[in-house]
Amino acid sequence: MKNIINALLLISLCAVQSSAITENVPASREAVVVHAAYLQPVPGLESEQKKRFREGEKVFNTFWLAVPNDVISQWWDLSRPGPGGGEWGLGPSFLATSCVSCHVQAGRGKALDTDGGPLFMQSLRISIPGEGPHGSPNPDPHYGLQIQSFDTVQRKDKSARAGEGEVHVRWEKQSFRLADGSTVELRKPVVEVKHLNFGPLAPGVMMSLRNSQPIFGLGYLEAVSESDILSLAEVQKSQGLNGRPNYVRDDINDKMSIGRFGWKANQPSIKQQIANAFLADIGITSPLYPEQNCPPVQKECLTEKFSSKAELRHELWEPLTFWTLSLDAPAPRDRDKPAVRRGEKLFDTAKCSQCHVPELRTSKFDAIPALADRTIRPYTDLLLHDMGPGLADGRPDFRASGSDWRTPPLWGIGLSKQVNGSSSFLHDGRARNVLEAIVWHGGEASASRDIFAKFSKREREDLLAFVQSL
Repeated sequence: MKNIINALLLISLCAVQSSAITENVPASREAVVVHAAYLQPVPGLESEQKKRFREGEKVFNTFWLAVPNDVISQWWDLSRPGPGGGEWGLGPSFLATSCVSCHVQAGRGKALDTDGGPLFMQSLRISIPGEGPHGSPNPDPHYGLQIQSFDTVQRKDKSARAGEGEVHVRWEKQSFRLADGSTVELRKPVVEVKHLNFGPLAPGVMMSLRNSQPIFGLGYLEAVSESDILSLAEVQKSQGLNGRPNYVRDDINDKMSIGRFGWKANQPSIKQQIANAFLADIGITSPLYPEQNCPPVQKECLTEKFSSKAELRHELWEPLTFWTLSLDAPAPRDRDKPAVRRGEKLFDTAKCSQCHVPELRTSKFDAIPALADRTIRPYTDLLLHDMGPGLADGRPDFRASGSDWRTPPLWGIGLSKQVNGSSSFLHDGRARNVLEAIVWHGGEASASRDIFAKFSKREREDLLAFVQSL
């Protein structure tokens, strides 16, 4: 299976540290191997923390195995090592067999460039009109909140395909004309769900294609205080913008909290995001989400035998959380090049910096003190913005509307191609480069897009050079 092959790929790591913080940066540093640029620990970790970092890194690269159906029982010891060092508990339905399958080198997913499918590094979120608990998306009664392409279920019909269905994408092409008469070819995904095993999707189902996001630098973003995020929203109101925080369910602390992570900022913390992704993408239960994903209509799934113990055990969940929080963001490059310096000014002229805020400040962060009280340059405000009908998926998520998206950080974006071969940008990977991503901006970002479109060819190239330097 393609997923397992990818999960077994060895990832080369370099021990040299790289930093995107703006203080306490050495005047010179050894070069980090480019493909490992997203895999570096933040500076300042103590000896025991470095050990935890490596333990979490191991969990990230671990592949998960289905427990043999003839031996599963209440007493099955999930901590017993599997073949090749794998962990037990895969499924009953899943998209991938490991974290690294979709976040290769801790980077973003790569969208398919040709029509067809099925998808590999993307997922298809689904929901129906109405709200779920606490304002969350309302799941499809037969398929939940995501189409699962694979499963471990023992089917009576041995010829039945595995999984819930297949997700295919074809691309519709369109053009955008710049002020100087040149054009940019754009593509927009058209999603097709085929071979559904449990009947049709519910009437009015809303579908949202999602590309895997890069996962470095997230600890810094979790360390930004809520008050600073809310202050940014107030500043933007005076600028004529409408940046807003998403308020989402914090299951760990049993309350509603500001969302920070995910395309629509629907997760409040990295620890919860990890537990959610394990259940949704790999079918792994945790102390936070102990129920297996078996919708009522999936009768064979309901009759499967499962362990009563959480599969994402504490000794796996905790170090993986620490590793993810401790991943540094790569330092910007080529800052002295004239084109990059000119591009930075143009980035501000086009008012891109109003939402892609260059600097944020972290606050006290007990989980990893090395992240506290740092000035960082992520180029995000962690707020939702209405990006217009062109990018809308029509699928609400807590307080995020169907056209709202969280401003994605830009740090490290220029290394994406070298890190894992991906230049698939925006929430569904439709943009094949930064130019296309800018041109797709609409809604609140229309003014910035139009300013960019009126730039001369050289000015556009300078702005793109600046973004690629981040």
